[in-house]
Amino acid sequence: MSAPRPAARAPSRVDDHAVVVDDLVKTFGRTTALDHVSVSIGRGELFGFIGPDGGGKTTLFRILATLLLPDAGRARVLGYDVVHDLWALRRRIGYMAGRFSLYMDLSVEENVRFFASVFGTTLEREHARIAPIYSQLESFRARRAGALSGGMKQKLALCCALVHRPDILILDEPTTGVDAVSRRELWDLLGHLQRSGLTIVVSTPYMDEAGRCDRVALVQRGHLLAVDTPAAIAQSFGRPLFAVHAADRYRALLALREYEHAATVFPFGSVLHYTDTRTMLPPERIAHEALAFLIARGFGDATVTPIAPTVEDTFMARMGGAGEAA
Repeated sequence: MSAPRPAARAPSRVDDHAVVVDDLVKTFGRTTALDHVSVSIGRGELFGFIGPDGGGKTTLFRILATLLLPDAGRARVLGYDVVHDLWALRRRIGYMAGRFSLYMDLSVEENVRFFASVFGTTLEREHARIAPIYSQLESFRARRAGALSGGMKQKLALCCALVHRPDILILDEPTTGVDAVSRRELWDLLGHLQRSGLTIVVSTPYMDEAGRCDRVALVQRGHLLAVDTPAAIAQSFGRPLFAVHAADRYRALLALREYEHAATVFPFGSVLHYTDTRTMLPPERIAHEALAFLIARGFGDATVTPIAPTVEDTFMARMGGAGEAA
């Protein structure tokens, strides 16, 4: 006969935090996935962890979902300790793994019914809760999950994570590998769920998705580089920023990196983002002199324009230029 599960301690109600992570450490051999991470997330927030693969996002989410034990530090979700109160906590969490982890040979409807039954409920009872998402899947309800598109698979996974009415939703890179339209639709759905009062914690490698969150944490190699609203993080960039257009973008990048006043030069889409060492000069003068340098180097079509920094610009700056090779 198996030993009885330990009784969960009553959750703390001393604050409005849905998640409290305190000095969390997790290593795998010689690799430190989480290096003394601390962060708090408010109830009802849509909070994003933003950063590239290998930053520690999945490790953190698996700890919050009670699937992985930390080596040091502690974490509480909804007032419950993720180690000591895991059985009480699991019923209150909706977790969506980074990899599609539903049953490929079951149909859409069979997957949802199975996950509902695991938590002692039914599709019919919870239909109103998942209707904004499930309504987009009902015409495919007899189709095997393995035959769905990437975007539809993510919507099915989201339905299965919501069908037991969790108090918090933890989504590990839900938009990775799906098309741009599906990404936008999924974020629209998350906004709808948040407005209903649900706390949502999401990770993504896409910096442009930061603006969809109330607050974000920039994650790199097991460290949190910044935690704030997307606007505040972008404004913390702290120096004038310029967009440089030139037909031969790569040659212009190499030339600008030889400019005596260049601080950083990074490719951003079809343009270059440039910063200057002379931060106290008026932006218009910096732009004029940088353009004169490019024209002298043979880039007669070049333009240099002051622009507002983005979250991605701040992330690159906080990394100390580690992304320059990109």
